[in-house]
Order: sequence, then C-alpha cells, then structure tokens
Amino acid sequence: MIYPSIDDLLKRVKSKYALAIAAAKRGRQLRDGAKPLVECDSRKVVTVAFHEINEGKVEIEMPDSGSRSSLK
Repeated sequence: MIYPSIDDLLKRVKSKYALAIAAAKRGRQLRDGAKPLVECDSRKVVTVAFHEINEGKVEIEMPDSGSRSSLK
C-alpha cells in the first residue's frame, strides 16, 4: 500500500497534474538542500514531498493561465 495514497493527496491538490508538478518542484528543492518539513522514514525526495503535501506543510498556489505554479 502506498502512503500517502493518491486519494488523500488529491484532497489537498486540484488535479493529478498539479500534484506531480508540486511534488517534483518540492523534490528538487529538497535535493538542492532545503530542510524537510516533516519526519519521514524515506530518503527519497519525492516521497518526502508527498508527505509534506499530505500534511499541509507545503502550500500550492495555482497560477492564472500562462504562468508557472509556485510553492510556499
């Protein structure tokens, strides 16, 4: 079983596309030295990003059409 589940994550994000973009972006931040915002058993940056999104530690702003998304 995958945790957090896609269903749980989609309660925080509007679409699977936005989830993938947000997790990838946060994963790059973690890889580049950002400190994790949650305790997680995994060392994989995307898994840590999913946990952060699931716990509401990462806020995802959806841009107007034509611009990039950002994380806070």
